[in-house]
Amino acid sequence: SIAHLSLCQTSPRSGPERVQSETSPSTPSLPVGLASDPSWSHPRCPDELFGDSLSLLLLSEPCAGAAGPAGEPEPPSEAGSCHQPLVKGSGASPAFPPSPPDIRNTVGNIPMEWYQDFPHIGYNLEGKKIYKPIRNKDELDMFLEKMENPDYWRTVQDKMTGADIKLTDEQVDLVHRLQKGQFGDVHFNPYEPAVDFFTHEVMIHPVTNRPADKRSFIPSLIEKEKVSKLVHAIKMGWIKPRKPKDDTPTYYDLWAHEDPNSILGRHKMHVPAPKMKLPGHEESYNPPPEYLLSEEEKLAWEQQEPAERKLNFVPQQYRCLRAVPAYSRFIHERFERCLDLYLCPRQRKMRVNVDPEDLIPKLPKPRDLQPFPTTQALVYRGHTSLVRCLSISPSGQWLVSGSDDCTVRFWEVCTARCMKTLPVGGVVKSVAWNPNPTICLVAICVEQSVLLVNPCLGDKLLYGATDQLLESYVAPEEERVQPVQWVTATMEEHSKGVRLVVQHSKAVKQVTWHGKGDYFASVVSDNSNMQVLIHQTSKRWSQNPFRKSKGLVQCVLFHPIRPYFFVATQRYVRVYNLLKQELTKKLMTNCKWVSSMAIHPGGDNIICGSYDSKLAWFDLDLSTRPYQLLRHHKKALRSVAFHKHYPLFASGSDDGTVIVCHGMVYNDLLQNPLLVPVKVLKGHAMTLDLGVLDVLFHPTQPWVFSSGADSTVRLYT
Repeated sequence: SIAHLSLCQTSPRSGPERVQSETSPSTPSLPVGLASDPSWSHPRCPDELFGDSLSLLLLSEPCAGAAGPAGEPEPPSEAGSCHQPLVKGSGASPAFPPSPPDIRNTVGNIPMEWYQDFPHIGYNLEGKKIYKPIRNKDELDMFLEKMENPDYWRTVQDKMTGADIKLTDEQVDLVHRLQKGQFGDVHFNPYEPAVDFFTHEVMIHPVTNRPADKRSFIPSLIEKEKVSKLVHAIKMGWIKPRKPKDDTPTYYDLWAHEDPNSILGRHKMHVPAPKMKLPGHEESYNPPPEYLLSEEEKLAWEQQEPAERKLNFVPQQYRCLRAVPAYSRFIHERFERCLDLYLCPRQRKMRVNVDPEDLIPKLPKPRDLQPFPTTQALVYRGHTSLVRCLSISPSGQWLVSGSDDCTVRFWEVCTARCMKTLPVGGVVKSVAWNPNPTICLVAICVEQSVLLVNPCLGDKLLYGATDQLLESYVAPEEERVQPVQWVTATMEEHSKGVRLVVQHSKAVKQVTWHGKGDYFASVVSDNSNMQVLIHQTSKRWSQNPFRKSKGLVQCVLFHPIRPYFFVATQRYVRVYNLLKQELTKKLMTNCKWVSSMAIHPGGDNIICGSYDSKLAWFDLDLSTRPYQLLRHHKKALRSVAFHKHYPLFASGSDDGTVIVCHGMVYNDLLQNPLLVPVKVLKGHAMTLDLGVLDVLFHPTQPWVFSSGADSTVRLYT
């Protein structure tokens, strides 16, 4: 340390005498005869090797026999522990007295970091604490001191006491010499002639006169055994002698293994410059007459765009070659030729020879995916206008259809017999049969109302229990504010089967039931937040679940298993959690206008049909974007449907066809759904540019119903 050097520095030694060596407990002691000889000196002392800096450090160590502060000699700890320098020819007395040790701090040679958490830095000889100097300078004070104090650069901190020490000029010179790798003493000459202590002259007396050992002149048995083992290993071939190194340089022929007849890669990929078109008859100075342009052709040539002209010049005739003037387009053509040369592609694209059949995905054959509907079995005739909507009872025995002829018809599925016709006084936009098999109730959208109708078909006990359930309603004492009005049907309406009328403020375009059969949702043709309403039949209570509108709602669906609610707008499908009352997912349909939506019975996949002829399949666990977009139809899709038990889904379009697809969803989450179109069902006639308006699967059989603009309902089995 610089501070330690400054504290330990002593006056330079006088005369040619130098400290030769010090004996320490770690070095072996001198022979007795040599140690007692005052004229003997050590060979090359450490001081001569390392300069004054080491001697300063050595002399700064306290000597065991040095006098203390009171002048009393301290007892030596053990023999030889008091370091006395030996000087040639000076006897036992030292060349100069050792410098007094630093007695301000008595903690010894320990790391001073141990005291950094204490207010003191050590103890003096009396055992009292040495407190650290107060240092309350911040960075600004240190910067000012650095700028104003001219001795700031030579001020160092003593770690033993914590005080600031200003180095003298001699100490600064010592530091500079040590930094340059020089000796600490200015007067030390490192290039003095060496003294050969061990003389080169052979003495007559040996250093030792010990008799030689017996092993020095008898062959070693251990070495004999080692050599015999090595000889045996060489004979057996276990140890191979080293081969002599071959210093001749090795050369490699880069083209030794190349086929001389093969075309090199750089030659194969070479693209020659495009060749110029050779001149024809029209470029001759004396072309044939049929190549010369008439006046009309010249006028037409001038009026054409330069890119549309067959020739970029007009052929002319001269009587001889000497009469031909300079070519006016010469520089222009040379410039275009330069452009052709440096802009032409210089890389040849490698064409991959792919069999087109390999690009088609390997799909299973349709006959391996049976059963699915293939033929038209029944036609349900009776409506006089286009049939917009269909629904089927949970048992699969009855079918209900709504039409623009202001009637709702109930059919027996197996016989196509119309069991009941219900005039409703308006265009029927949507019908939905209650999915609960213990309730016989149908919801019908007519203009601004939703009619809850008991068709009184099938088991008398069943539809009788439905009437009892509706009549058991008890109105609450306080009337609640609702967005709709629940009106009990009149006697005339009751005789037709109407039980309740839910009156809305705007026209209703869709109704759908919850899986348990108590709740149903309706969609209103409005652009406000009142588009979607959820109703509870048992309590005759309606509510508006949304505070603000997210777009024009097309259709809504309840999840078959979980408390989720799907709302399809023109471009997106939003999935809401009804328990947490929050948006769970937002599906991007990649379609311009969503027309219909259906959900897989497992609940993890949905399909959306759109007016731009696309059908989007979504895997809710996979992504918010479509897993697959199917473009099988040529016109707008009006309706899509899933089968409840079979891996089938269908889509109806304005092109008059129903396409049935196999859609297998696997329990293994790592395996993607398998989508295969299996059948195109035709039968509906195009009317008013409309085809199939609704499709519906039978709840148990692999049958599909379709309603069309030709006023018929058709069953495919």
